[in-house]
Parts: sequence; C-alpha cells; structure tokens
Amino acid sequence: MTIRIGIAGYGNLGRGVESAIIQNTDMELVGIFTRRNPEDVKIASKDVQVYKIEDILEYKDQIDVLILCGGSKDDLPVQGPQLAASFNTIDSFDTHAKIPDYFESVDAAAKPNEKTAIISVGWDPGLFSINRLYGEAVLPVGETYTFWGKGLSQGHSDALRRIEGVKDAVQYTIPVDEAVNQVRSGTRPTLTTRQKHTRECYVVLENGVDETSIKEAIVTMPDYFIDYDTTVHFITEQQLKTDHAAMPHGGFIIRSGKSGTNNSQVMEYSLKLKSNPEFTSSVLVAYARAAYKMSKSGQYGAKTVFDIAPGLLSPKSDHELRKELL
Repeated sequence: MTIRIGIAGYGNLGRGVESAIIQNTDMELVGIFTRRNPEDVKIASKDVQVYKIEDILEYKDQIDVLILCGGSKDDLPVQGPQLAASFNTIDSFDTHAKIPDYFESVDAAAKPNEKTAIISVGWDPGLFSINRLYGEAVLPVGETYTFWGKGLSQGHSDALRRIEGVKDAVQYTIPVDEAVNQVRSGTRPTLTTRQKHTRECYVVLENGVDETSIKEAIVTMPDYFIDYDTTVHFITEQQLKTDHAAMPHGGFIIRSGKSGTNNSQVMEYSLKLKSNPEFTSSVLVAYARAAYKMSKSGQYGAKTVFDIAPGLLSPKSDHELRKELL
C-alpha cells in the first residue's frame, strides 16, 4: 500500500510536509499545488511536479489525501470546505474559538461527497488537545494548565512587524518557572495571564526611529502584550538573521488533580521543538495515514483528533502494535 499525497500550499508548513513524507515509506508525494507561478517554486523532491492551485481538481483521481498547508486566518476557511468536497483532507486550522464553526462547514462539504477530512491537526490544537482530554477523563477532580514555549510566536511576531518604524522583529513566549513549578507540585494554584508567561521581543528598527516610542507601543499593545511582563531588545538586522532564523517552540500540558482517596496526582506531557513547522508537518503526515484508512472503511465527514484511534496513525499492523508497543 502506497498512500499518494498532495500538498496545497508551499510555505514553511508545505516544505515541512514534503520533508516528512520522505521519512514515511508507505507514502509518496504526487504533486504540490500553489497560488504562485509553478515555474518559480523550487522544491526539494525530484520527479515531483508543481501545479497551479486552480487546476487541482484535474488531479483528484491521483491523490489519496490532500494536506492543506494554508493559513488559518484567510486560506483555510475558504479552502477547507472547498477542497474537502473533492479530496480526503488534513489541515492545521488553529483558531481555537472558531473550530466548531469550521468543523461544521467542512463536514457539510465532505460527508455528502464521501470524503474524510481531519481538521485542526498539529500540536495545539492536536496532540495537546488529546492530552487535555486524557487529563480530564482520568482525573475528573482537578485543573488543567497549558504552558507554551519557550518558543517563537508567529502571530505575535507579525504584530510587532506591523508597528510603524519596525523593520523586522520576532517574539518569544516563555513560561514562568515559578508558575510551572507550582503546578508540578500538585497545589493547583490560580494563576493570572501575567503569572504564567512572559514575552521577549527582538526588534530591528528603521533608520532614525526612536527606541523609547517603539518600546511603549509594544508593551501597551492590547490583546498581545499589555497583559504580560514584556522585555524588548533592539538589535541589528544581521543579528536577527543570525540568531533568530529558526522557529523553535513547545510547551507543557499539566493536569493536577486528586484520585479517589484524595491522593495528589499530576500528569504531564511536554514538547521541545527545534522547528515548529517541521514538527507540525510530521503530525499532519501521520494523520494523513489515518484519513486514508478511515476513508477506505467508509468513515466520511469532518473529524478531529478526538475521533482518531491511535493505531490508525501507524504504518504497523494491529498485531505488530500489540506485540511491540502495548
């Protein structure tokens, strides 16, 4: 069995999917679809063609699972339902508050066309979501805590770059050690936003721009920085390219609770990622295998990570999983 994969979108996530497919011997990449001029897109895979996204329906019979690598803000709300009507799909839609509505729109497109579409796949939402569920199910009396970082936040970095006078910038989210240690102790503290995370910004200014005014604009920015202790570093463009080109991330899910006779119990799941896009891509590719299997067994419509049995992610047989991993 070889699962034929298509990639829709070729940014950081699309490139990560391409590299992840190479590591999965039961898959092959059959095409990359882009809004850019295909002739201008240089890819790593030999003997794989790049096509215009407008022509994607011409290849529906050649693709078993299409992995959608567009953004959650503008791309996926349109592409998700459109493409789920013609392909089995995987996406990483990550606007948490809008997931229920997005699920309904994708389900309405996929189910009547007998397609399987797994939405919001990645590490949060995704693997962290599963671990939040495990924590609540196993320790119903308790509290769940999510810490992100240390990691580069793409959304917050973009917010910095939109400030007039900022030439380039990145922002890191950093868990507060004291808060993490409190939670790990099993005390179940009540923590404010400011107590759980700090933010650290590295900013390149346009020539002649005043540092003081930019710093004030950052630390008072609503929704992004005003509720956090924020440190701003002004650096050169070369320093930014040299020291902050990677996209690390990660975090912790901790469930702190009491079991039946009032014993303190703590469950923890953590990730330390050198490349956020590559790891997210690897999760997408594993779930593409599940989408293929579910489609073959007639499980159509939109799905989330909560609906996927873990064994479906693996290329190993049920017998091998029982023997080697159980």
